[in-house]
Amino acid sequence: MKFDMSISDNYASFIDEGTGVAVFVDSFDNEEFEVRIGSIEDSKLAGSVRASSSEELNQKLCDLFKKFQGE
Repeated sequence: MKFDMSISDNYASFIDEGTGVAVFVDSFDNEEFEVRIGSIEDSKLAGSVRASSSEELNQKLCDLFKKFQGE
C-alpha cells in the first residue's frame, strides 16, 4: 500500500485495493499519529508513530502496515 500523508494533515484514510484493508491515521499535534487498521466498519488500534517530516511519516506508516499484515 502506498501512503501519501502530509505531516500537516490531521487525518487521512487509505484502503488497500487488493485486500480491502482500511488504514485510518489521525493526529492532534502533527507529531504523534494514531493508526487504526481493519475495515471501514471495524478497525483496531495498530499503534502510533512519531514523525517530523512527511517522508518519515509515510515510511513509518508503511512499516506499521507491513508489521500488521505479518510481513
